[in-house]
Amino acid sequence: MTFDHLANPPFNLDSHGMAWVKERITSLSGDDRLRQLFNLVLFGTDSSKVEQLKAFRPGSITRFDGADAAAERALIASLNNDLPTPLLVSADLEGSRLGLSGAAEMPNPLGLAALDDIEATAEVSRIMAEEARAAGINWSFTPVLDINAAFRSSIVATRGFGSDVAVIERHAITQMEVFQKNGIASAVKHWPGEGFDDRDQHLLTTVNPLGMEDWENNFGRLYRQAIEAGVMSVMSAHIALPSFVHSIVPDAGIEAFRPASISRLLNDELLRKRLGFNGLIVSDATPMAGLGSWSKRSEYLPELISSGCDIILFSDDRDADLAYLKAALADGRLSEERVDEALIRQLGLKAALGLHRPQQSETSPAIEVATERNSAYANAVSRRIPTLVKDIGRLLPLDPRKHRRVLVFSGDIVVPFWPGPQRFVLPEMLEGYGFEVTMHTPEMEVETKDYDLLLYLLGDETLLTRGRVFLDWLKLTGNFGKAMWRGWHDVPTVMISFGYPYLLYDAPRVPTYINAYSTTETMQRAVLDALLGKTPWNRNNPVDPFCGLADARF
Repeated sequence: MTFDHLANPPFNLDSHGMAWVKERITSLSGDDRLRQLFNLVLFGTDSSKVEQLKAFRPGSITRFDGADAAAERALIASLNNDLPTPLLVSADLEGSRLGLSGAAEMPNPLGLAALDDIEATAEVSRIMAEEARAAGINWSFTPVLDINAAFRSSIVATRGFGSDVAVIERHAITQMEVFQKNGIASAVKHWPGEGFDDRDQHLLTTVNPLGMEDWENNFGRLYRQAIEAGVMSVMSAHIALPSFVHSIVPDAGIEAFRPASISRLLNDELLRKRLGFNGLIVSDATPMAGLGSWSKRSEYLPELISSGCDIILFSDDRDADLAYLKAALADGRLSEERVDEALIRQLGLKAALGLHRPQQSETSPAIEVATERNSAYANAVSRRIPTLVKDIGRLLPLDPRKHRRVLVFSGDIVVPFWPGPQRFVLPEMLEGYGFEVTMHTPEMEVETKDYDLLLYLLGDETLLTRGRVFLDWLKLTGNFGKAMWRGWHDVPTVMISFGYPYLLYDAPRVPTYINAYSTTETMQRAVLDALLGKTPWNRNNPVDPFCGLADARF
C-alpha cells in the first residue's frame, strides 16, 4: 500500500494525519473493508433504522429529514462511537428547497448566477457551510459544474450556474473554496459534464456529445480549474463521453457509451492522469437507471470500484450489494489492491477534514449559527434576484386599485423528495395588500370582465426522474378546451416561473414574464416586493429564457 500521495493536494496530510490513515486501514479487516466503501442514506431519526446502519458499519452516510442541529450532532456522535472510522456525512447543499431542514432559505445556483455577484455567492455559501457543520455535515455533493446548454434539461435547470462557462467558473469555484475553507469538503459534479444532453441520467445513461476540443473548452476548463483550486472530491456520474473513448479506441462500439462511473478510461485516464486529480471519486447514486439500463447490479457495482470510484453512493439492499463485492473479489473482477486504494483516499479525506482528531462534544456550542442574521441575509439577497424577462405592455408595477381582482392559475410547487405538491403562499400575500384573489379550478367558467389581472404561478424547480419540465396547459386548466384559451388579449397577464426558467417555450407570446428560479417563501416575498414596485427588478438572464425563439421576445 502506498500513502505518499496523501501528502499532496488536495489532502495535504502531515505526519500525524498520515499515521492515522495507516493505523485505520490496518485495523480494518474482512467485511469491514468492503462495508467502508458504501455511502448509505439515513432518513429521519427512527431508532431501528439507526441501529441497522450501525450494524452495517459504512464509511459514510447521506442525511435527509434531519432534526435540529444539536440533535443531528448527537446522532452523528452516537454513530461514530460505534463505527470503525468516523463518518463522512454528506448532503446536497444546493439551496432553495434542497437546503437543510430549518436552515435559511438561500437562493439556488441559477438564482445566484442571475444575480452574478461573487460576494453574494461567497456569503450564501459561507452561511450554508456554517449551518451544515452545525448539523454535523462535513461533505457536500456540490457545486454543480454542469452547463445549462440544452434548455429542455430538467436535471440541470436550476441546479447549475447557468449557460455561460465563465459565470459557472466564477461562482462554482467560489462556492467550492468557501465550503472547503469552512470545513465542508466539496464534490464537484457531474463528471464528465451534463447539460448538452437534455435527458435525465436517473432514467438512462446520458451522453456528453462534445468533441474533445469543445469538451476541453467547456468542462475541461471547469474541472481543471476546480482541481487547481483544491477540490477534494469529484462525483463520477452515469454520463458517457464517447469522443474521449474514441480518441483511444476508435472502434470502441458500444463501449464508447459506457457510463463514466464504471469507466476506467474516464475516471483514471482522463480525470486522474490527464487532469491530475488526486482526490476522492464518489459515484453518483447507484440505483439510478443510468447504471441500471447499462447492466445488472451484480455486474456494475464491483465495476464502480474497479473503474476508479472510491465510494459507492446508496444501496437499496446493502447485504446483497456486499455479497456482490465479495463475489467480485473471489473471482478476480475486483482486486484487494484497488479496494486498498479506495480506502486510503477515503481515510485521507477524513483526515484532511480533521476527523482523526478528538471531536468536540455534540453539546458543545463551538459552532454558533446566527439564525436571525442568516435569514435576514437570505431575505436581502433574494430580493435582488427575481428577473423581469419581458413586460411588453408595461403592466408593472401592480396596483390593487387597478388590478384588484386577480385570477390565479397555479400548478403548485413540485420539488424532489417531497411527498406531494406544495401550495404557493403568494396569493395570500397579495390579499394582505388589498387584492381580491380567486384561485382557478377546473370547473370554473371564466368571465374576463370579472377580473383585472390573470396571474400564472408555476413552481417546477429541477426535477429528478421526470424527463421534461414544460408548461402543462391541460393540467393547469383541467379542461381540453380551456387549455387552448389565452386570456392575455382581454385581461392583463403576468406569468411567473419560480423554478424552470424556460416556460416561454410553451407560452412565447405571454406579455409579461418573470423568472424567480426558486419556490421558497423567501423568494415569493421577494417577487411580491418587485411586483409592487418596492424593489427593482433584476434584468440579467443567466440562460436564454427565450429558448432561441425570435417571437418570444415580443
